Amino acid sequence: MGFFDKMFEKKECAICGTELGLLGKTKINEGYLCKECAGKLSPFFHGHRSSTADDIREQLAYREANAQRLTSFNPTRTLSAGRTNIMLDEDAKLLIITSAARWRDANPDIIEFTQVLGCDTEIEEHRTEQYRENKDGERVSYNPPRYDLDYDFHVTIHVNTPYFTEINLRVNDSTIEQRGSIEYREAERQTNEIRDALTQLRQETRDSVVAAQTPKTAVTCPFCGATTIPDASGRCEYCGGAIGA
Repeated sequence: MGFFDKMFEKKECAICGTELGLLGKTKINEGYLCKECAGKLSPFFHGHRSSTADDIREQLAYREANAQRLTSFNPTRTLSAGRTNIMLDEDAKLLIITSAARWRDANPDIIEFTQVLGCDTEIEEHRTEQYRENKDGERVSYNPPRYDLDYDFHVTIHVNTPYFTEINLRVNDSTIEQRGSIEYREAERQTNEIRDALTQLRQETRDSVVAAQTPKTAVTCPFCGATTIPDASGRCEYCGGAIGA
């Protein structure tokens, strides 16, 4: 079969069997995905070419389960990164990242607090040299060179999940042209807020794990007199009294 024969050979989606055209398909390790099946995968997933059809089916099953979990996700705090929101369910210790107003319909990945490994921030500076015309009409550099500067704020969230390990966000919606401007300061504030919140979240999660692994000591409850091992809230397991309060 020649090159052009292969190009125009009919291809089917490796998952649903839909016949594919020349455009709108996504290459995987074993064939292709149609636009609809590819659109069901995590928006943070970039490993298509190394994934088999079975890998994709496994992720699609995870995505269906994720949609079910979202029905009980209740955000208690929202961090803004431009048009993107990092929504925290602090009671369930879960978060999602989405720019969709109808976020449940968008099926954003639920990430457990324990899966957050860290957060990096960067202020990216773009330098565009300015030029002038000399007496001969030629474009030449100033001496010393002059530059137009503009800025973008970035946040990279490191996570431990089966399908992606980084989430990259640009905080500002459009490039910022002046350092110290209102737009610059707001992007800087949002960037710092995200970094501080996720760093605190990570530390509190680590502290909880350490506390859970620490051997518990039995004490005598001052309220009911029972010998008890206080629960996670420091209360007697029999009468509920706050021990040591």
